[in-house]
Amino acid sequence: MIDLYYWPTPNGWKISIMLEETGLPYKLIPVNIGRGEQFKPEFLAISPNNRMPAIVDHDPPGGGAPISVFESGAILLYLAEKTGQLMPSDLRGRYEVTQWLMWQMGGLGPMSGQAGHFGQYAPEKIPYAIERYTNEVRRLYGVMDKRLADRPYLAGEYSIADIASFPWAILFDRFGLSADELPNFKRWIDAVRARPAVERGLAAGSELRNQSQPVDEEAKRWLFGKKPQA
Repeated sequence: MIDLYYWPTPNGWKISIMLEETGLPYKLIPVNIGRGEQFKPEFLAISPNNRMPAIVDHDPPGGGAPISVFESGAILLYLAEKTGQLMPSDLRGRYEVTQWLMWQMGGLGPMSGQAGHFGQYAPEKIPYAIERYTNEVRRLYGVMDKRLADRPYLAGEYSIADIASFPWAILFDRFGLSADELPNFKRWIDAVRARPAVERGLAAGSELRNQSQPVDEEAKRWLFGKKPQA
């Protein structure tokens, strides 16, 4: 059994989708990031960066004590290695997937997050910041569209690279972008979304979503202003 510390956000969806794809049994443990639960000592013990998702695997490969993993990219790698799924075994294929996973972790996710923050939540609308991050997200979508012109998925076969990128990619309309502008990107989104495990992963914790909206003043303090305890 795997404990998944989770909230229904793009980074949370990565792991619920992966667990559904691999068929691993898991227990969803909500971490209400709008009410500061990510700062509780018991959560910080497994995720010292006070961010979800995180997992605790009670049946790690090789046995022994439970293993905790934080950071969504690291969790995807761990689960791929544990199950032998969604990551090629050959060197070239493995690094084809790894580089696109890192691309998402270092680019698509953070840039989308910043674009969303300055466009929707920042108390002061700063045109330069909004334009800067929105343009970068659009550029990254363009990179995906070109990449997908001659292959069905980011690394050829469906993999953790696609699982990492998909939950952020489906937010494209928030940035004033029509998927019709990027036909390869649109075809890929439709193909990934059609997978039953992806549908189940996106639905995980659906009852929690009413607690996520709207982002009220208390949530903003926890999400954007609260500092970890020393």
